[in-house]
Amino acid sequence: MNVIIIEDEKPSARRLQRMLSAEGIQAETMLHSVEESITWFQNNAHPDLIFLDIQLSDGLSFEIFEALEIKSEIIFTTAYDEYALQAFKLNSIDYLLKPIDEDELKAAIKQYKGTNQQKSVTLDFNDIKKLLVNPIEREYKKRFSVKVGQHIKLINIEDIECIYSENKGTYAYTNEGRNYLLDLTLDQLEDELEPHVFYRISRKFYVNINAIKDIISYTNSRLQIKLNHYSEQDVIVARERVKDFKNWLE
Repeated sequence: MNVIIIEDEKPSARRLQRMLSAEGIQAETMLHSVEESITWFQNNAHPDLIFLDIQLSDGLSFEIFEALEIKSEIIFTTAYDEYALQAFKLNSIDYLLKPIDEDELKAAIKQYKGTNQQKSVTLDFNDIKKLLVNPIEREYKKRFSVKVGQHIKLINIEDIECIYSENKGTYAYTNEGRNYLLDLTLDQLEDELEPHVFYRISRKFYVNINAIKDIISYTNSRLQIKLNHYSEQDVIVARERVKDFKNWLE
């Protein structure tokens, strides 16, 4: 099986190469940009399978497929859940969220081999690109406006240590030690908060990565988070979210 890796982060590319080697798959070619990939495809036989990062240093990797007709099968690699899920829905072989998990890589390879024996999957990269351009360029919430008595106060997002639900209300706790009632639920905030900054550690809490002071092992394989100022109640990472939380930290 002829495999190549297209990934702009060289340490990630080398790690994936080692993981593939452990599965008996040699990926000798690693490409790191749209421009480099186009040049390579123009001068080489196309591989059976491409591990394709969605966003490269010089643009979306789909620009490669706008410039050239490539018949290779694709396994997407991405750090963004929403991108991966959209691509998956459009019949990609599979997707892997970074950092790539060994068991998930094995499952993706197994699925590729099974699908490849049955039929070739055709991807419409133009449709995928349309779905991905806006999320990549989207603006996340920068501030909240909250009512304080007869006044409207603006709270900058970087000043919020955590957002939590209590007694059917949603509150933002700031680094000034103040709680403010928001008019959104935690579920409604899911698409509003920058995912690299805020993580939902449980059904009750979002935490700001910049406000984390300490992380401590807790009962039942959970983690307890100590924030810079918030101490009103224990901030606990749900057991089923511990693995994803650790990945998010990196």
